[in-house]
Amino acid sequence: MRHVRIVKGAVTVTVATAVCHTLMTAGYAWAGAKAATGEATIFAGAFEWLVTTAGTWALMPLLLGAGMRALRERGNTTLMVGGGLLWALLSLSLVDEIDSPDGSMPLPFLAFYVLAGTALAGVGGRTARNG
Repeated sequence: MRHVRIVKGAVTVTVATAVCHTLMTAGYAWAGAKAATGEATIFAGAFEWLVTTAGTWALMPLLLGAGMRALRERGNTTLMVGGGLLWALLSLSLVDEIDSPDGSMPLPFLAFYVLAGTALAGVGGRTARNG
């Protein structure tokens, strides 16, 4: 039943968003602290920033795919690719808000991502029991 897949997608996208957003805000705080230590180099904290950004961009599609498979859903390529690209675009466009002191992604954008990811989860796929 398609409704069950959509609910599973909503749960998966919500959890993956929470994990990646938490890692991103913590990683950017780590990079900011490294830059504020007084190192005389212009690139202080750049490595930490890049690891955080690339790590969350790579982790999002993995979490989406693993979450849906854990909930016995197959055919998650659309969710993984679309959700990963959307997360990269959204986090890149909001990097100034996230990277600010005590910053985070604004709630309307997080809600948009969860809704868009849930819609992507409803596309295609089949359950493990019927296919």
